[in-house]
Amino acid sequence: MGSTSSWPPLSKILFLLNLGYHLAHASEKYISAIGDPGMKNPNVRVGLEAWNFCNEVGAEAPKMGSPRLADCADLYCPLIVDSLGCTAKCEVHHKVNESDNSLGAGNEFPETGFKPYTDPDLFAVEKELYLGSLCEVQDSSNPWHFWMIMLKNGNFDKNTTLCPENGNKVSKIITGRNFPCFGEGCMNQPLVYHNYSTLVSSEDQTVSLAGGFYGTYDLDADLSKGAGKNSYFSISWKKNLSTGSWIFSQRLTTSSKYPWLMLYLRADATEGFNGGYHYCSRGIIRKLPESPNFKVKLTLDVKQGGGANSQFYLLDIGSCWKNNGDPCDGNVLTDVTRYSEMIINPATTSWCRPDNLVSCPPYHVSPTGEKIYRNETSRFPYSAYHLYCSPGNAKYREEPYDICDPYSNPQAQELVQILPHSEWAVHGYPEKKGDGWIGDPRTWVLDVGALSSRLYFYQDPGTKPARRVWSSLNVGTEIYVSPAGVTAEWTVSDFDVLVPEHVTTSYDGFY
Repeated sequence: MGSTSSWPPLSKILFLLNLGYHLAHASEKYISAIGDPGMKNPNVRVGLEAWNFCNEVGAEAPKMGSPRLADCADLYCPLIVDSLGCTAKCEVHHKVNESDNSLGAGNEFPETGFKPYTDPDLFAVEKELYLGSLCEVQDSSNPWHFWMIMLKNGNFDKNTTLCPENGNKVSKIITGRNFPCFGEGCMNQPLVYHNYSTLVSSEDQTVSLAGGFYGTYDLDADLSKGAGKNSYFSISWKKNLSTGSWIFSQRLTTSSKYPWLMLYLRADATEGFNGGYHYCSRGIIRKLPESPNFKVKLTLDVKQGGGANSQFYLLDIGSCWKNNGDPCDGNVLTDVTRYSEMIINPATTSWCRPDNLVSCPPYHVSPTGEKIYRNETSRFPYSAYHLYCSPGNAKYREEPYDICDPYSNPQAQELVQILPHSEWAVHGYPEKKGDGWIGDPRTWVLDVGALSSRLYFYQDPGTKPARRVWSSLNVGTEIYVSPAGVTAEWTVSDFDVLVPEHVTTSYDGFY
């Protein structure tokens, strides 16, 4: 064997291997992994879910039923033959009615096989499965259900024990962390109102559907008089008649009682655990995307940003695996929710800095595969990260570390929040602050698989690397504790999740 001094450096070997991989896959055909590719189905399939701080229900809002709703409607245009010839008479056929949407804890379901739990948390799970059964589209061997709208209230009452701590039920919450709460009842569910999908026609007589949900967390609000100083959210959908895509228009406004609110459009797995949950739910992803082999396409137009604390996610990807690399199995003590979020609000700064390594991942992986440790101050791309935090149940964290909020998920969680940077631009992500922000609407094709394969996620030493299979892909904003009356407004269209044609990733053996 010759002298190793003539060998190429490891970084060059990794680069060549990476280049070879991409060349081998450059001609590979990608197909859609979701039930509504590019949002072009003429029929409406939309679900809505609302959560308290720890992704549970806690208590239902007065006269609202369980905070799970759906608008599932088919556009039916049969040909009518009369003396004047053939014409199309269009109708809307609703799959979900008002009595379905108003079901609350303890109510019997109209169909057998669904349990009428009196516990609001358990009933919401069952109601989502029931609504999914009504909305199910059986256009292949892999049925799908709906796009999901997620609302979340960031208030947290530390005087209650509604939320576990890293999955552990506790008799009393003792923490130095500060959370907004105006007093008893601050973790309430919202008032939700529904404009059921109806027929609309354009100037050229093209017929399509349009509808929406709207509401407030302020339970004493009268929205017939306008939003006023109350919190407010709205989600509406209509067709872009030139492209055929749905346009989802969304708005979110904070109030003095509700300064921390979240609103996302989610593409979730059709079965198994979705990001942040510990039970089976329903969605639209039929083939689970796995790093490094998947892409996401979407068009985003941000109209209003939501203020300086609006963590607007161009994309938020969520999954779940244990610290030893095993898939999650519903055990909240050992399962860990993993999130990666690209924040595009240019007001969001990098908490990861040479003088604040606690908010940085232990190392960064370059596009060529080289590990750069966070204490290598001349080389680590600090400005590529907003923050990193470790799972609260990890046993071998590397000093220094910060633990992710232990209450806002039903189990421990790990967060990698990234910012526009040239490090990510190689995968189609924003390169600099302001890219894709207000006044700069764009259609993005994001190589999410390649980027997510580079990110640091905690794992116990000596264990087999986890499969990074992602069950939730979200777009929207988290308006973190903000002044009353800040508003974010945006539209999403053309959403698609693309995987290589040969991918057969299913739920068997993973969830």
